[in-house]
Amino acid sequence: MADVPEHLLKRSAERRKQLGLPGGEGADDAPAAETTDAPVDTPAEAAAPIAASVSDEGAITEDKGGVPAHLLERARKRKAALAGGDAGAAAAGGGGVATATKAAPIAAPSGTGPGGHTQRLLTVVKSGSIQQTRAEAQDKVHTWPHLLVVEFAAALAMTAVLLVFSAIVRAPLLGLADVNQTPNPSKAPWYFLGLQELLTMFHPMVAGVTIPGMGMFLLIIAPYVDSNPSNKPNDRKFAISLFTIFLMFWAVLVIIGSFFRGAGFNFVFPWNDGIFFEL
Repeated sequence: MADVPEHLLKRSAERRKQLGLPGGEGADDAPAAETTDAPVDTPAEAAAPIAASVSDEGAITEDKGGVPAHLLERARKRKAALAGGDAGAAAAGGGGVATATKAAPIAAPSGTGPGGHTQRLLTVVKSGSIQQTRAEAQDKVHTWPHLLVVEFAAALAMTAVLLVFSAIVRAPLLGLADVNQTPNPSKAPWYFLGLQELLTMFHPMVAGVTIPGMGMFLLIIAPYVDSNPSNKPNDRKFAISLFTIFLMFWAVLVIIGSFFRGAGFNFVFPWNDGIFFEL
């Protein structure tokens, strides 16, 4: 047989030393001729003791750490086979140079991970990390068509009711106006009676511009001062109080101008002098 290169002999000796087999140290000092005379075992003969060394003793039949028992048992058998394969290859390599050269390459890949763990990937990764994240459900709907359709239907219904009501019921109109006779008292429509009532108490600039302007300004800034999105009355005390004051102030003025103002727009009691108000 041809002489084995020196670097292969050194690699074989290092491998034997790692496996703890005899001949690991000083193997590179041995002459090449002595190693070539030993018989060479075939791979089938070397594999026979390996298969025989794997037994069913100590078989795993229970799950451990969430890993099925059959996976643990298969991993155990794989470990035993690999351990026996390394020992058999090393023993067979001691009889010839050809086997020593085959035992030198990198060992077969192991089926275990770091620390000897045999779990599969899906048993290690949490299910929540591979699921699609979705936004939480919110109690909201789009303006179109949900809101606008309802508002449009309400507007149509109100228009139909007013049309039927105006066709059946006659409006309580007064007679023809007489330019030579002015009604006493002369009152504005009910929705302007609050403003007319203010004109009897304050200067026209104050009653017609200042007070109504202040009320409108307070109503405009109310949503910015009280920006709480809650619909509960207990959480919207400022907004509800401001609107209540405005509504009651204007309602009181309208009621006084309608029922408590008589001839000459003087203050009267309706249960004494009658009601000077017509629609």
